[in-house]
Amino acid sequence: MASMDRKHEVCSPFIPRGNAVRKTSAEIVSEARRSLRVHSTQRPFTPRDGHRQLFGKSTVCADREGRPPSTFSLHAQNFDAPDSRPGSGTRLSPLDHKPKFPVHCDVEDPFKAFPKTPSAPLEVKKGVRGTRARLLRAGSLTTLSAVEGHKDMKERLNPGPAQKQLSAKRLPSTDHTEVRSGPHKPGLRRTASESRIKQPGVDSGVRLTESAAGRRTEQGNGVNTTSTEEDAESLVWSNTIALRLRQLERVAAAMPGSSEGSVDRLCDLCDGLHGTLAEADMLGRRCKRRSGILRTLFRLVDLNSARLNLHIAELCLALCVSGNNLLNICKLIFQISRSESNDILFQNNSHTIIDSFLGILKNEDVSSSGEALLYCVGTLKFLSGNSAVLRLLLDKNCVGVAQKLIQRLCTAEDTNFTIAGHILVQLTATLRNLADHPDSRPLFISFSILSELCVVLRHHRRDPDICTNISRIYSKLSSYSECRLALAQNPNCYQLFLELLNKHHQKQDLVVRLLFTLGNLTAKSDEARWQLFQCEGCMDTLLQLYDAYQRRDGSPHTQPQKGPQAPPAKVQQDEDVLVKLVRVLANMCIHPAVGPALATHTACIQLLMETLELRCVQESEELLVNVAATINNLSFYQEESSVFRRSQLTVAKLMLKLVLCSSMDAMLEATCAYGNLSQSKDVRDFIMQNNVHQFVVTLLDSKSTEMCISACGVLTNLAQDPPNRASLSVEGALAKLVDCLRDFGPGDWQLVGQVCQALWNMISGGSEKLLDTQERESLLEILTTYLDEEEALKWIENEDMRDFHRACWELEFLPVAHKLMKTLQPPDQTA
Repeated sequence: MASMDRKHEVCSPFIPRGNAVRKTSAEIVSEARRSLRVHSTQRPFTPRDGHRQLFGKSTVCADREGRPPSTFSLHAQNFDAPDSRPGSGTRLSPLDHKPKFPVHCDVEDPFKAFPKTPSAPLEVKKGVRGTRARLLRAGSLTTLSAVEGHKDMKERLNPGPAQKQLSAKRLPSTDHTEVRSGPHKPGLRRTASESRIKQPGVDSGVRLTESAAGRRTEQGNGVNTTSTEEDAESLVWSNTIALRLRQLERVAAAMPGSSEGSVDRLCDLCDGLHGTLAEADMLGRRCKRRSGILRTLFRLVDLNSARLNLHIAELCLALCVSGNNLLNICKLIFQISRSESNDILFQNNSHTIIDSFLGILKNEDVSSSGEALLYCVGTLKFLSGNSAVLRLLLDKNCVGVAQKLIQRLCTAEDTNFTIAGHILVQLTATLRNLADHPDSRPLFISFSILSELCVVLRHHRRDPDICTNISRIYSKLSSYSECRLALAQNPNCYQLFLELLNKHHQKQDLVVRLLFTLGNLTAKSDEARWQLFQCEGCMDTLLQLYDAYQRRDGSPHTQPQKGPQAPPAKVQQDEDVLVKLVRVLANMCIHPAVGPALATHTACIQLLMETLELRCVQESEELLVNVAATINNLSFYQEESSVFRRSQLTVAKLMLKLVLCSSMDAMLEATCAYGNLSQSKDVRDFIMQNNVHQFVVTLLDSKSTEMCISACGVLTNLAQDPPNRASLSVEGALAKLVDCLRDFGPGDWQLVGQVCQALWNMISGGSEKLLDTQERESLLEILTTYLDEEEALKWIENEDMRDFHRACWELEFLPVAHKLMKTLQPPDQTA
């Protein structure tokens, strides 16, 4: 057994074969025979879910209740603003009023309508800070701070040469121009010498500072510093950013409903603000007054424009929001992506939004930002269903980012296991979409995604959604040889698949895909067949599934309980499981050690015979074809202890309906099986008594080489019995065999060899008289030509194919052709 295993390891299709070892003729023919017995099937169909949601309808009800929602309301008040809660960190309830934008500007004086500072400014004692200082401010979140007087503002908007020189030496006192939402009563303008109250910024605790002749004094810790960077930032803020924020407020306040023109204007303003911040190197957390920018942006969310919200989210992510604001931004983008009509928005803004999201996946931790990661990956799942965005995700290394995230999620602490599972549902669904693109396969292999998904299955085997998504990935990729090789490098995957089949045996969509993957792995690899068979409980698991789905919802020809459908969709799904399962058995039988074990397995043989008895070809064609292929493979093993050998006649009777049906595939597999079953005298008698031989002879007229070689196998066995030879001759078998010899000739030496064997059986033992003179002369002429090696192989130009044909010519044709020539020639020529 050890030597046999080593031999299969060398010849395994999973191992690239070098040119140093040249195959023998026997190896070439043996591999060709094995390849004919491998059966293929269609990959399970997955209908596209028209409703974009985090968790599909297939989610178990018990699990669905604990899943995060796909639908929620999101407004400006949901975002964190530091002025809306006391310094103790205790969050207050949202305010009950709607934010109000400032009144329209006066046409004659655009600055006239802006609110002014209170007539009695607040006086804060020196040293008062923290909670008390914050509580002394106006309680409304929607307060717009005053700007300086008309003249001062106009001078800043249109500075003269002297003013430009002066601005480099002193900074205008514009710290109070930070935009706040809502109305504020006009009053006297506050002087620059008045005390400032410390203002923590959104997300980062940024403080507004006092400017006085280029020097800033931090009131929080009393440290005095001089910074030219802060001077430059103040200039940019005063000359550009503050003005853009006011423009955003004015356009939003004047916006009638959801005017397309106003939305366009707001989007342009957001882009302009984004560009200004980028040029001034004030993105991220470098801008001291980013809290004012964020508050303005958050208020625009209530305008409820998907296009505008995407621009807002893009800028907020560029400003590195965190905590609750990061979560709400991810939710906002998730809401936009739920509508397929918004996909075009992501294609137009794809570079920054997708880059930002991939950055979140790389940098955020599941323990602190788990829910934000969930909605972020959920958005990518929706967008990956769009072919244009999918291509973009591949180009931006989404597969590599997913691999790193999988590793972090699989090593998450137990306290984060639940949210990690929710994220993995979305992430595996995203990878499932990416797997559809042919360019993704090299990436899946180079980043070891198939191996990483095995780790995910081991950690989250109880989550049916994760298991189903991964099974869909495997079923898609295992159809390709390079992906089968990558998956087969995880030898524990076979045991893992069997455990999942046991645990989720009732979940049809998961079971059918795992079986399809196992069928692909075992289709061309003896090593895979043996490893699967060696797994603990392999045959018990497969046969229990076989038995359960065979009896599930009755047989296909029973009347459906509801509706006019016949057969019901549920029965078709259950039958698809049987199709994939029987294919696995058929592939396993090819292994020379596994085949005899299955041939002696009583339960296996009984289930196959039961399927033949219960199903009809019209409704279960693919299933019966696979069953016939399995029986054909088992029929090669004729040990004395074989259960199959004792049941050959019963099997032959059950397969008769396949031979006589209209399905060419079923007819071919059944005829192949009869080629082995007819080695039994009882089976041969059954064939002749039921006139099956007449049908087999007519198959010689088909142009299919597979059909002809199968028919020749049956005729070869039938001709062993002298009484059968005359009956076959009456049906024209000899003339048709000679035609096959002439027609297929040098193109298929296996077929020609089988034809010669059938002819020799029919005319040997004194039956030469069955051939007339013309048929004898024609046959001798053909054989004489084919026995000349140079003449026989001269039509083969490809060197590799020449080796194969020479091997078949030497082993399959030459020995039997010499016997046939000796039988046909008169005694004086053979002496």
